[in-house]
This record gives sequence, C-alpha cells and structure tokens, in this order.
Amino acid sequence: MHNNLLFDLDQTLLDFHASEYIALGKVLQENGLSYSDDIYNFFKAYNKLLWGELEKGNITRTELFSMRFNYIFEKCEGDSTGIDPLKINSDFIRTMSENGVLLDGALELLERVKSEIDNVRIYIVTNGATINAKGRIASTGLDKFIDHLFVSEDMGVNKPSADFFDMVLEKIEEPKESCLVIGDSLSSDMQGAKNAHLTSVWFMPDENLENAMSMYDIDYTASAYDELFRVIKTWTSEKYQ
Repeated sequence: MHNNLLFDLDQTLLDFHASEYIALGKVLQENGLSYSDDIYNFFKAYNKLLWGELEKGNITRTELFSMRFNYIFEKCEGDSTGIDPLKINSDFIRTMSENGVLLDGALELLERVKSEIDNVRIYIVTNGATINAKGRIASTGLDKFIDHLFVSEDMGVNKPSADFFDMVLEKIEEPKESCLVIGDSLSSDMQGAKNAHLTSVWFMPDENLENAMSMYDIDYTASAYDELFRVIKTWTSEKYQ
C-alpha cells in the first residue's frame, strides 16, 4: 500500500488567480474590450459564485462558461456585440494553460515529499478544464512529480461529490486509508473528503478554523509548506499504528 497524496491544484500548488489575471486581460484586450483591476475583481467574484453553483449541481459547465463572460462584457468598455462568450472562454482557458504560476515553495515541497517520504504517490484532484490544468502543470515543472492527474472535465463529475473520489480510488486501486486529501477549499476539497470518508488536510486555513474543522470533519491543518510537510510525515507514521 502506498502513501497516496491527493493534492488540489489551485491555491494549493499553483497560483490560480495570477494565471487568471494574466489570461483575462489578454483575451479581453485582444477583443477590443477594456481591462482593469476592478474588472478582474468583478470576474473573480462572479466566477467563484458560479463554481459554487456548479458544485451544487444548479448549473452546467457550459452555462458557467457563458454566464461568466456575458457578465463581464457588461463591465467592460468597448463593443462586445458579436463576441461569442464560449469562444472567448476557450481562448481564456488556452491562454491560462500557457501561463502557469507556482505558489512560492510548491515545487520544493513536492521535491521534498518525493525524496524524503517512502512509498509515496502524488496525485492531482481538481475541478476545471483539462487543457488548463495540464498546461499550467507542465509550464511550471510540477509534472515531474505527479503520478496522475484527475480533472473533473474528464471524469464527468466535480468535487465535492463522493463519486469523484470513488473514481480516483478505483483508478489507483488503493484503499481509502492510504489516501490523504490536501486542499484549500472547504466547499470542494474538505467537503469532498468528508463525503468520501477520506482523511483531509486544510491548507492555508482562514480565521474560522475551529468551526470549519468541526463542520467538515477536517483531520489536519497547515498554513505553510513546511508545516504541511510535517503533517504529511505525521500522517504516514500514524496510519500504520
């Protein structure tokens, strides 16, 4: 049995918002629309709301992609008449995939995990578009340390569904007790781990620590990569006791 680490991608290993900021600016300006920090913040907030609705099953991925750009067109100066929101969404995802940004220390963490923890496998479990995840992983060098990538677009189901994690377990052919879910999102990663009855680490927790740990049955927390490494070491030793 391996030590299987199921890492979320965005805001756990990669700086999603930095890549998103770059890509949104490029595709809007290429289509003759204005761009500013305010426009990005509008997009970021509405996009987060829409992903929450997707996780609840209230909208589809196609609806999410169309809605987020129709919304932001209204915030931009310039003529958006005739711009296909799904076409610009595809351009946005492709541009993001070419602009991966590591969180400071992420690469070093995976190097250390691979070199210092016995019998370890590293998996990525992420919601989103496959081309986006694969491209950003490759552009940052994370791919050298990853044993397999699980993306909701390929799997046809999103975190926090237990089905997502059941499909991961079926693919890796290992029991639940061999897996540790590591992520920043309560609604996606921690709720998903709870739904699937998997051990969890909440990375970069906010101030509502005690309430969140109780509500989502979180097993560990870590606020920095050094602390996360210690948690992983602790988990690998405790699960064999």
